[in-house]
Amino acid sequence: MDFQLSTEDRSFRKELLSFLESELPVNWQGENEYGDDEDWAFTLDMRKKLASQGWLTLGWPKEHGGAGASILTQTIFREEMSYHRAPGIDFWGITMLAPTLMIHGTEEQKQRFLPPVARGEIQWCQGYSEPGSGSDLASLQTRATVDGDDYIVNGTKIWTSNAHRADWIMVLARTDPDAPKHRGITFLLLDMKSPGVSVRPIINMGGTHGFNQIFFDNVRVPKRNLVGEENRGWYVGATLLDFERSGVQYSASSRRLLEEIIEFATETEWNGKPLAKRPEVRNRLADAAIEIEVSRMISYGIAWMQSNGQVPNKEASVCKAFSTEMQQRLGETAMNLMGLYGQLAPGSKWAPLKGRIEQNFLQNHSATLASGTSEIQRNIIATRGLGLPRG
Repeated sequence: MDFQLSTEDRSFRKELLSFLESELPVNWQGENEYGDDEDWAFTLDMRKKLASQGWLTLGWPKEHGGAGASILTQTIFREEMSYHRAPGIDFWGITMLAPTLMIHGTEEQKQRFLPPVARGEIQWCQGYSEPGSGSDLASLQTRATVDGDDYIVNGTKIWTSNAHRADWIMVLARTDPDAPKHRGITFLLLDMKSPGVSVRPIINMGGTHGFNQIFFDNVRVPKRNLVGEENRGWYVGATLLDFERSGVQYSASSRRLLEEIIEFATETEWNGKPLAKRPEVRNRLADAAIEIEVSRMISYGIAWMQSNGQVPNKEASVCKAFSTEMQQRLGETAMNLMGLYGQLAPGSKWAPLKGRIEQNFLQNHSATLASGTSEIQRNIIATRGLGLPRG
């Protein structure tokens, strides 16, 4: 396994770092996870600049207007963007909607929806989870019934990230209630400005607004917005292209936070001595640094596998489980180091690191749940990696 970067990859990293230095504000510390209106405007501006560089669609095939970049190039991009807390990456449109349309969409759908996503002009969100249908997504109950040239959608979706800012939503809806639960589901593209769509905010325990619940009350969706076959939406929704899956963002963002924690420990004294001089503090920070580097090496190992045509199945689960738990341990280390001050939220003049520790500590508790719990990841490692029987 050779992690040596090519001349082209090293040149790309240098070009990207130069771009970030020129486009991010001086002393940029990163926006809130979801941001206020001013942060969101900056996010959209950065997204369009990334698009103009051709970096927003690095992983798209060239025949669909992308750069067709290598997996390692995509990994470098994700690593530097995460380390610098740079906004602008479009997860839902670029890596969720686009591959679905490339494989299952009609030519009219590709021409209509892909170009504005590639230009960074439109925001998508994902309407999958429902109350009572999260891990068991196939039990969803949102209905879509045929009425002439339209589907009429009724139901609700929950935990929908950025729905309050989205222009369109990808919806999984049940079109055949009598079919087995993995069948009878249809994949629809729905305009969020349609009559009958309402969005209710969900404020998380960190006090930020990212999640939402969406209600559909007799919402009409033209049949031309059906993706793939009717009643086959479960399989359409599971589509992914060969995008970078390294998970390098976990180690990159943690490395940036650790550097700030070390700076705090170096500048803050306790009993006339910097915290960083205390053996127990140094040991905790050293442990964190080692874990972050382990996470990074796992990620580059996955990138290497993909670059060589291999599918990182159990390896991706190892990365997800280890790295998200590592992030939680880092947050606990920071909170213990800063004491009660670490619990102060952004906006308090007494909050260390402008309240990022409090936000990080709270938000990282969901990291081991989102995108497949640690328990699910360990099941995958056990069955697909170690060949153990299912319980």
